[in-house]
Amino acid sequence: MPIAPGQPALIAVAVATLWAQPSAPGPEDRLALGVPSAIREWVARLTNDIRAHGLKGRVRTQCLLGTPVDVLQITDGWAQVACPAQETSGWLPIDQLVYPAEGDAEGVEHLVSATATAVRDEPGGDVAIPGVTLGTRLRVVGKPYRGWVPVALPGPRQPGWVPQRDLAAEPVSAASSTGVIAAGLDAVKLAQQLLEIPYLHGGVSAYGIDSPGLVWIVYRQLGIDVPRFNEALIDIGESVDFEDLHPGDLVFIEHGGDPKTPAIMAERGQTDLPEVIFSSPVYGKVVVESLKDSELTQITACRRLPVRV
Repeated sequence: MPIAPGQPALIAVAVATLWAQPSAPGPEDRLALGVPSAIREWVARLTNDIRAHGLKGRVRTQCLLGTPVDVLQITDGWAQVACPAQETSGWLPIDQLVYPAEGDAEGVEHLVSATATAVRDEPGGDVAIPGVTLGTRLRVVGKPYRGWVPVALPGPRQPGWVPQRDLAAEPVSAASSTGVIAAGLDAVKLAQQLLEIPYLHGGVSAYGIDSPGLVWIVYRQLGIDVPRFNEALIDIGESVDFEDLHPGDLVFIEHGGDPKTPAIMAERGQTDLPEVIFSSPVYGKVVVESLKDSELTQITACRRLPVRV
């Protein structure tokens, strides 16, 4: 069945970029528009200034493989879609969408735990979908075979295969102080896994990520869905005092002209000031930094995210 307005669809590429309008991409963005989407190569060819500033007003966000979206309208090979999981909308090439097939809810949902992996057509076979990134939800639909597991692919396609070591079951955290601390420490470990990843305005993948995108993907990996953008993220969870911050808590700082830049607290240093992990448009990558040694001069909020029951 063809993609049509008013119908649901699924993201069919590893990482799909949602643009503000079909005319937003330039010639330098063609790698992000194909099937497969060559996001890593696209990001590598962009300058730091373009990744931090040149995409503003052009890129809304990105959606990962299998993300459900609602098709709003279609024009000239482009589809405008709403992404309920991120509470936003944008345009993408219609070829990066697929119509849901029967049985798309079958299987046991897992998360990609490797920084990146690839879906193959058989165990050890040819790559069917390259560049599947950390935080992508895949449904395991059969038994492992020699270190590989079959996963459902969006739409009417045969299952693909990924290394079993690259997947982790959806976590379930206990709603207790112990659960909060454990989740916070896990969040720090996941954020550390993404250190040095390039800053990318609108990015949510291991190939390029923005400040709220880092928080979104880290807590998604813990089974905790949080708002995608700063305006809503700063109101999530509960307010905590600076003195009571734990690893994994969010510290909103003034950085690069944005007073609501979210950072993940890592630990307190010898001066009792926290080290934080965040994706910086100034440094052009995900960094860990002590507040005392940086240009970050003002903390605007401290929040503790809820642990999923």
